Amino acid sequence: MTGYTIVIPTTGRDNLAALLRALDRAGGPRPAEIVVVDDRPSGEPLSVPDTHAPLRVMRSGGGGPAAARNAGWRLAGTEWVAFLDDDVLTPPDWPRRLVADLRDLPQDVAACQARIEVPLPADRRPTDDERGTAALAGARWITADMAYRRAALAAVGGFDERFPRAYREDADLALRVCRAGYRIVTGERVTTHPARAGGPLASVRAQRGNADNALMRRKHGRHWRRRIGEGRGRLGPHAATTAAALGALALGAAGRKRAALAAAATWTALTVEFALRRILPGPRTCDEVATMALTSVLIPPVACAHRLRGELRVRSAVPPAPSAGGNTSAVPSAASAGGNTSAVPSAASAGGNTSAVLFDRDGTLIEDVPYLTEPDLVRPVPGADKVLDALRNTGVPIGVVSNQSGVARGLITEEQLAAVNARVAELLGPFGTWQVCVHDPDDGCDCRKPRPGLVRRAAEALGVDVRRCVVIGDIGADVAAAEAAGARGVLVPTDRTRPEEVECARRAGNLAADLDDAVRLALGGRP
Repeated sequence: MTGYTIVIPTTGRDNLAALLRALDRAGGPRPAEIVVVDDRPSGEPLSVPDTHAPLRVMRSGGGGPAAARNAGWRLAGTEWVAFLDDDVLTPPDWPRRLVADLRDLPQDVAACQARIEVPLPADRRPTDDERGTAALAGARWITADMAYRRAALAAVGGFDERFPRAYREDADLALRVCRAGYRIVTGERVTTHPARAGGPLASVRAQRGNADNALMRRKHGRHWRRRIGEGRGRLGPHAATTAAALGALALGAAGRKRAALAAAATWTALTVEFALRRILPGPRTCDEVATMALTSVLIPPVACAHRLRGELRVRSAVPPAPSAGGNTSAVPSAASAGGNTSAVPSAASAGGNTSAVLFDRDGTLIEDVPYLTEPDLVRPVPGADKVLDALRNTGVPIGVVSNQSGVARGLITEEQLAAVNARVAELLGPFGTWQVCVHDPDDGCDCRKPRPGLVRRAAEALGVDVRRCVVIGDIGADVAAAEAAGARGVLVPTDRTRPEEVECARRAGNLAADLDDAVRLALGGRP
């Protein structure tokens, strides 16, 4: 039987209890566990009904659905993790249909999405809010009901927690998963998503998503909408409308009445066109028309303001990536790094020359156990946690690049690899990207170190110029992979490091005594 864990992020909406009861009454194979992640910043403990399946409730501190889902799936011990939104309704045979969807899927399939139905009123035209929810039925990669292979989540580092709301975080994850070589399929199960009723200003509040669109463009390039199956957005018309309004005000204040009237006429025409576009498909009641008229005036400047805020945020938080193609992954924030400090210099004091630091896993971050399959055997190298926390506090993104040929040789399963990597992240904190080569040395791939593929993909995932990355490892292949990618390598010798590799690193000035020493060297300090 296919094992699965259900993860439900929630803000305490009323439908949560109904969803849990429906899952409990449903027929078919039960989940190994249901993990409810309470994403409220504070408040009383969440009240949930008793269920036959083990139910765990945890708090994620209000970091948003991406952070909540990450907290949930990292607790899972099953091959599959089924994400459900707390406002969906599952049918009585949902577990049976889920397991049928997942059974015998090839290993290159990372996820299986449900078919989403949004019931609309039969006696009238839908409102703007209802049409917005109905669009979910045709959306690609929506996590309202999406089952992910845990190994795929671990391979790409999970959801990007820089997406603070339920918007774009699912499409971003899917793009990264597909870029890592996986496929996403649609199953036969059907889940109902009731139409929302967000209030008269819901469409104005929704414009906050424009800040997330800035991050999507930064990560996935200018054609990201086409890649997720969306048409062109309205930022261009909104910018023109806002510019016309500001121009009319400025020209009027300057006494140029004729030019001000022309700008005002342009604003009026654009606003009316936008309002009619939203009014005509709807019920056209007095309340709906009034709401559409008001929000059509407010939306353009609000959308532009949020987009500007998003652009400023990503430009200040993520270094430019002239050679990375605009793709990124989840970059941990300094706030999530904890309070540990070390002698690592700040990014500012290092001169800002290093955009990311990438680490080999075995022998560098954890003790080297050949073909490690047991998470309980993960032992971080002394001081690794403090060094990594201090590095996160500088704001420099970090990632892992690791050869794991044991998968191709049949000595490690992908599930075991994912469990070990999850244990590393649990002990040493989050990493912005995990890039793992599971090929055999004779496979001829471009990712196995000393080839450059892993390093280039990590730079692309973090949205940085690979030439400003530093790779820290314990053998010559780590340094050689860095050099082949155009990055810099730093060697921290262990018992398995060959003498000639040590001597070569010493001559190049890339030899470090320990991990702390290596990070100082990476950031421009002296050993």
